[in-house]
Amino acid sequence: MFSALELTLMLLGSAVLGVVAFRMLHLPPMLGYLAVGIVIGPHGLGLASENHTTHTLAEFGVVFLMFSIGLEFSLPKLTAMRRTVFGLGMAQVLLTIVAVMLFGWLVASLLPGVIDISWRAAFALGGALAMSSTAIVSKMLTERLELDSPHGRQIFGILLFQDLAFVPLLILVPALATNSDDLGLTLSLAAMKAGIVLVLLLVIGQRLMRGWFRIVVKRRSQELFMLNLLLITLGAAWITEQAGLSLALGAFVAGMLISETEYRHQVEEDIKPFRDVLLGLFFITIGMLLNVRLVLENWWLVLLLLTGPVLMKFALIAALARLTGATTGTALRTGLALAQAGEFGFVLLSQAGGLRLMDQQLIQLILASMVLSMLLAPLIIAKSDRIVLKLSANEWMMQSLTLTQIAARTMTTQKHVLIAGFGRSGQSLAKLLEEEGIAYHALDLDPDRVREAQAAGAAVSYGDAGRRESLVAAGIHRAAALVITFASTPSALKVLHFAHELAPELPVVVRSHDDSDLERLREAGAAEVVPEAIEGSLMLASHALVMLGVPLRRVVHRVQAARDERYASLRGYFHGVSDAPEDAEHLHVRLHSVTLHEDARAVGLALSELRLAEVGAEATILRRGKSRVDVKPATVLQAGDIVVLRGTAEGVARAEERLLK
Repeated sequence: MFSALELTLMLLGSAVLGVVAFRMLHLPPMLGYLAVGIVIGPHGLGLASENHTTHTLAEFGVVFLMFSIGLEFSLPKLTAMRRTVFGLGMAQVLLTIVAVMLFGWLVASLLPGVIDISWRAAFALGGALAMSSTAIVSKMLTERLELDSPHGRQIFGILLFQDLAFVPLLILVPALATNSDDLGLTLSLAAMKAGIVLVLLLVIGQRLMRGWFRIVVKRRSQELFMLNLLLITLGAAWITEQAGLSLALGAFVAGMLISETEYRHQVEEDIKPFRDVLLGLFFITIGMLLNVRLVLENWWLVLLLLTGPVLMKFALIAALARLTGATTGTALRTGLALAQAGEFGFVLLSQAGGLRLMDQQLIQLILASMVLSMLLAPLIIAKSDRIVLKLSANEWMMQSLTLTQIAARTMTTQKHVLIAGFGRSGQSLAKLLEEEGIAYHALDLDPDRVREAQAAGAAVSYGDAGRRESLVAAGIHRAAALVITFASTPSALKVLHFAHELAPELPVVVRSHDDSDLERLREAGAAEVVPEAIEGSLMLASHALVMLGVPLRRVVHRVQAARDERYASLRGYFHGVSDAPEDAEHLHVRLHSVTLHEDARAVGLALSELRLAEVGAEATILRRGKSRVDVKPATVLQAGDIVVLRGTAEGVARAEERLLK
């Protein structure tokens, strides 16, 4: 039997291996956690079992997840999306629960004594199946630039209500599990307790939260800020637990309170490490519940439980979206994106299992089907366009009409600039082009933006620049240049691929957040890459130099020189504690200073002997702390030299090792 520390270490080690493997396969890390749980769980290798330690870690994962979701909720946001959230979203959750309850009643009636599902169990199961994966869907929509599309907005609205509905479901399921004769009284007491606690937290907490955070922030201590954040999150969870409610409910309320303060974004960044790690351990414990042998023995039933709920949710959501006025294509895409199971479904299913509402064997089969549906979700969303075109003959006509409209607007245009994305950057570019008398045409996926811009006379069409057909319709063969204005490297690479395929000689200018993807974008065919962070620094420096009396001609020359050398001298910077961690830190060029002491390995050696370029680093040398040494391969390093390394985090670390060890 493992100790608590040994068990935690094993879970963390397994999680690292699982996430690395699934990242390499370009699959969500959450699926890696589930796979790890299946492998090391009692039904797999038997290395870990669900005990008090794993249960506590898993519960804390849900607590921090609900806290993060509470941060996302604000009254203005809900008001702006109220029709989608409380109309389409509420209808989806309620009708899914009703459908599952009716199916449970039908099965119990047709097969009495064989399958016995109480209405309480059917309610809990319906709540679990009504949830969809926010993590998977939001990631896929972001990568596909579809968050602002018509179906993207509907998907996000439904997900928002599912997150809201999860809170009362957490309260209702345990209340339904009581075998009280007077269920109405039990539910009323639960609702009353929830109401009292929520009023106390929201009314008193709202008044205290902002003032208390100001007191903490004035101390200017990151450690104190983090301690205070953990205290509030776990304290609110403890209050609701003492009232007989769930820990997650208190954390959700704490997140809502903080979302109304100006410290929301800082809190969101600070809480991420705790949330992601503990939530990962939660998914591992869910994977431990899965009995692979039982699933293989009943594979046909698992397949039925997979296809049935997925098809039911797809049909239900698509029909509801169509009834609310969405086009057939939008409705089908919405249904396809939300047909899978979700993170909260696991929580509710686990809760139902702990309360003995359902047979453990049935829970195993349902759990397996939910995991499989989430594994299939990225593939379904990625192929959604093809699926919609096969399911809807009308979609061909709608897309053809869209392409025809784009082609009609650009048919007489020659040597124009094609703009991919008509957000703020795209619109600023369009204004400057207009002032110079240069024709342009923009493609954008936000229908409201396109409609308003067209009404104001802008040359913009609704269309996806990441589709070959849209680029052809927009006249890419006749264009003088293509400018990609959205700072998303995966999307930009997609556009570059089709642009290079259709018009290999067309110059393409790409916007990026920073210099981390310069090489990738250039290798993909970009003539110029404009990193926002570096260009912003150049503009800031140029204004400062002019104000300090440096001649404007010299400032312009310096800025142009930095651009001509493709920002080589400006790439990389000294990282500090306050720098936000990047998703691809190992790709970012950084600077790092290394002081050579007398016992350093590099003292007395020439730079050529150290071969720093092999590990991906460059070096400049400061001698006696001031004078910069003319760096040559034969330059011999001395004690006291300061070597400034430039390279990726990995390259700099390996170069430092060669200098010192």
